[in-house]
Amino acid sequence: MARTVIDEPSEEIVANARIARESKRGPFARLTLFIKQVLAELRKVVTPTRKELLSYTGVVLVFVVIMMALVSGLDWVFALVVTYVFGTPTG
Repeated sequence: MARTVIDEPSEEIVANARIARESKRGPFARLTLFIKQVLAELRKVVTPTRKELLSYTGVVLVFVVIMMALVSGLDWVFALVVTYVFGTPTG
């Protein structure tokens, strides 16, 4: 089971952002700060286990199949309605 992750920035990131805001930094310093913040956020990422990954994949595939069936059914119904209203084309 995946660990619970708090979706708030760490205090270190907030402090660094505050310092960066207070002192006007050059473009390279801002880029460096951005990269540091990105790496700090990437350390928080939790990789799902194989079982979780297969479960999530299954849920997504089932949802996609259901949505495809729904859209296909609606397309078929609308095609019938349009054919009824406008008739069949005569060639």
